[in-house]
Amino acid sequence: MQRILMDKLIQWKANPNKKPLLLRGVRQCGKTHLLKEFGRQHYDDVAYFNFEDTPALREKFERDLRPERIIKELSILRDKTITHQTLVIFDEIQLCGKALTALKYFCEDAPEYSMVGAGSLLGVALSEKTSFPVGKVEFLTLRPMNFYEFLRADRKELLAETLRQDIPRGDYSMVETFAADLREKLLDYYIVGGMPEAVKTWTTTGYNLEETEAVLQRVLDSYEVDFVKHAPVKDFPKLSAIWHSIPRQLAKENSKFIFSQVKESWRAKDLEDALEWLVRAGLIFKVEKIEKPFIPLSAYANQTFFKLYMCDVGLLRKMSGLAPSVIYDKNAAYRDFKGALAENYVLCELVNQYGKTPYYWKSANQAEVDFIVQDGAEIIPIEVKAERASHAYSLTEYRKRFQPQKAFVTSMEVKEGTIPLYMMWMVKSYVRMMLVE
Repeated sequence: MQRILMDKLIQWKANPNKKPLLLRGVRQCGKTHLLKEFGRQHYDDVAYFNFEDTPALREKFERDLRPERIIKELSILRDKTITHQTLVIFDEIQLCGKALTALKYFCEDAPEYSMVGAGSLLGVALSEKTSFPVGKVEFLTLRPMNFYEFLRADRKELLAETLRQDIPRGDYSMVETFAADLREKLLDYYIVGGMPEAVKTWTTTGYNLEETEAVLQRVLDSYEVDFVKHAPVKDFPKLSAIWHSIPRQLAKENSKFIFSQVKESWRAKDLEDALEWLVRAGLIFKVEKIEKPFIPLSAYANQTFFKLYMCDVGLLRKMSGLAPSVIYDKNAAYRDFKGALAENYVLCELVNQYGKTPYYWKSANQAEVDFIVQDGAEIIPIEVKAERASHAYSLTEYRKRFQPQKAFVTSMEVKEGTIPLYMMWMVKSYVRMMLVE
């Protein structure tokens, strides 16, 4: 399965001044596969080392951090010489703090080697290492497959590539022609999500729901195992409780996260550390409220008012216990959570496009715009509608107050002033094509 991030890895290799690279991403989002495939396609050799599977590997970094010695001992360990044409991969590198530190010396003393570290909890590890050599490494983040990557994996590669080329030219004819097909595939994506193993199972088994559901459950189980293995022991009950509360909190009419609804006796001061652990691990997104959409948005965020979303829409659907059949049915009882699912999907696409978590806006009289993103010097409000976009009261209220140059609704419809939900993976191109209002 082809990943968008492969292009950035190729650019990294081509840079004569490249630094060691750290690839972040949640467990099972495809980091190891992507790096090995990158090495197979673009290097003569790949040297793969895993600090989780091979604890003794840490001993190679105990004596000193000289690149020459480390390369020699790693070559002996794999029984094959590591050269300048070898891609060296350190998987789960966050489990060896000295290996992280060693990247500094590879940057300074042996830049001719291609060194890549990857880890599912790198965000947590780096936040706890105040002596980490800032400026000596480069960072990339791999996330679950977005809808574009899902389409390509699901034998819609030609359609996806045509759309990718047509939209920047302002040609929306293919979107209109294939709207019904794209809508159906998006509903599939709500069920499966973007975890590569789940996508592969779905596309290679003839859309077998039982096998796909089993994969998603294994992913969720592996995350809770990480809570036990890598988080502070005292925080495990809190991590698990916050994690499992996200679907029901999103299902509320007011989806603002409320600590007391995690557990009645717990308050913010009891849960803040555990919540930040989940954010740093990349498992959840914390979307904070702003009251004024001014630049920079971060200066106007209220950190005490926020919503929590999951890193993948398929995992949210699975954890919520929502049966796949309900996704396709026009069931009135599914109305509220349908909106939550659409919001989580849109958020993930926005993070993929902009590389950072957006905000949301809410007025005192309850008007609420789902996402506010900063695109260069522009502040863009986005209202999400799970189906039709006939009534966008909140966005109308926002426009009256702040007169944004650009604003849009995203829904399942193809109509002027909206971006179809199934095209949110190209939101930047749509925004560029919008006329200033």
